[in-house]
Amino acid sequence: MTALQRWPGRYTDRHGTEEIVFESDGRELIRTTIRGVVFESESMDDLGALNGEPPEQAFAFFDGGLCSCLLEWQVPMPVEVQGSGVRPGVLHCALRLGGPAGPGRGLDAETLAVTLRLDGREYRNADGQGWFEEALVDIQRKLPPGDRLRACISCAWSDYNPVGSGFMAGLACFRDTKDRYRQVSGKHGPTGIFALWQDLTEFVQETWLCPEFEHRGSHKGYRGSFP
Repeated sequence: MTALQRWPGRYTDRHGTEEIVFESDGRELIRTTIRGVVFESESMDDLGALNGEPPEQAFAFFDGGLCSCLLEWQVPMPVEVQGSGVRPGVLHCALRLGGPAGPGRGLDAETLAVTLRLDGREYRNADGQGWFEEALVDIQRKLPPGDRLRACISCAWSDYNPVGSGFMAGLACFRDTKDRYRQVSGKHGPTGIFALWQDLTEFVQETWLCPEFEHRGSHKGYRGSFP
């Protein structure tokens, strides 16, 4: 089993602010403890109490997940800098979750701010983006020409489910079927992503990184090039 990463973070709601630590396996687990209560999920926008919901006066919930709060965390993000090799960057992420908008209507707000800090410079995603993928694509576009993020989101062997994906994670890795994945074009047919889907290696988070990483090149798979 892969060792858990520990991401320093902060939780803020109407009751105040608390420094916390998120633990993640980089795949399908995110866990943290807030005010003595353990929360867990595959995604930051759906953290639920591990042992049932605590008293409502301590937290706000929508469909079992935390809401009406601000979640902040920091994740390592190496960047291949042209002429300098791989440099250690850090992603500073802030997800603001609003309150329930009404039955069947989700939250009244959900905003994401992601800033890459690299060698004394900052690169921030545009306002209004609600998906982690969008934020990382935007940051990649703002980097100097030749500089490239080094993570699963930019890997040659990763793709999203054509049916749809959530706020973060759920990125399928095809590193054990590279030759077949190189032939993927579109959804259906013998070279469609659906024909290969059952043979995926595992699901990963966008910021994960393994030794078989290769930059996404001319082959676009189903989801397209990066960025």
